[in-house]
Amino acid sequence: MKSLFYLSVLVCLTAQAAAQTFTACNPLNTTNCPADIALGTNHTYDFVTYEAGDTWNNTAGALDYGPSGAEFSINTRGDAPTITTNYYIFGGEVEVWMKAAPGQGVVSSIVLQSDDLDEVDWELIGGNNTHVQSNYFGKGNITSYDRAIWHPIDKPQEEFHNYTIRWTKETIEWFLDGASLRVLKYEEANGGKNFPQSPMFVRIGIWAGGDKNNDEYTVEWAGGETDYNKIPYTMSVKSVRVTDFSRGSEYSYGDMTGSWESIKIKPGNSTIAEELNAPPPMTASQRWDKLSPGAKIGVGSAVGVTCVALVALAAFYCVRQRKAGKKERAFADQQFEKETTELMAYRQRMAKGGFAVSSMKV
Repeated sequence: MKSLFYLSVLVCLTAQAAAQTFTACNPLNTTNCPADIALGTNHTYDFVTYEAGDTWNNTAGALDYGPSGAEFSINTRGDAPTITTNYYIFGGEVEVWMKAAPGQGVVSSIVLQSDDLDEVDWELIGGNNTHVQSNYFGKGNITSYDRAIWHPIDKPQEEFHNYTIRWTKETIEWFLDGASLRVLKYEEANGGKNFPQSPMFVRIGIWAGGDKNNDEYTVEWAGGETDYNKIPYTMSVKSVRVTDFSRGSEYSYGDMTGSWESIKIKPGNSTIAEELNAPPPMTASQRWDKLSPGAKIGVGSAVGVTCVALVALAAFYCVRQRKAGKKERAFADQQFEKETTELMAYRQRMAKGGFAVSSMKV
């Protein structure tokens, strides 16, 4: 999908704030950027019951799922598991039930971001169990770092909390556990110039801001250097609710200003909305329950025949392998030893930081 074009690369951080300053196609610089697929509805993702699904792109590390929902873990240096929606909202509300990751230098993030680098954030530092940061950026402007505010919070690495962002063309409001902590008005953001106002996708992830290869300001902001001897570090997300206040199938930029008024909404039903509203696929047990008794007998017989065939095939394969010549076995052993040596060399390079990603937030 269109949002597969996007790779989030962290290139500038200071002791107070982080800004995403990369985009595959910036509408402020060209009129040829592809349109953004609209959500055009609202949807709640229950990660305790279901996996993220096809409306999210998963990068920089796989997720695990359990009683606490989706688990984002740093299991080795360089991990930064992240999910990003492959759709956009134009005004809306994002609510996340999350337990932040512990660990010095480990950052848990909830981010809304646009193609022209508008951004709204929640960020939690693993070594800080008393405060959470709210932040915003307009059009990638990183000339000042006075927009971050730290808010009191109780045990974010031990307990789930509700982090919500409500975004309209007039205000952005940050809520913690249902209580409003901060309201940003349009005119307060450099007269509106730095107010986030173009269609944004949602990104949720964990990363090591304290990696020793990051610049000293990033490491300081993240609370100190990350200790990889204490991995894994895990952030858990129970659920995500995304609401798009606009209705349409696509959002596009009418000019190169990036203003709210310049955004064009294409009428029609969102393909994402249709996908989300479709009945979920049946599980294997549900499909089995729907079969008639006769069909179940037929399936059982087919499985029995298949098992017999597989046993016979396995026996044939074993006999053939025993008859293999010494030359073939020697070649196979050489190949195994070669691949094992290469794997061990790769692991040694990883352990020494040979493949570390410098200053990357995905």
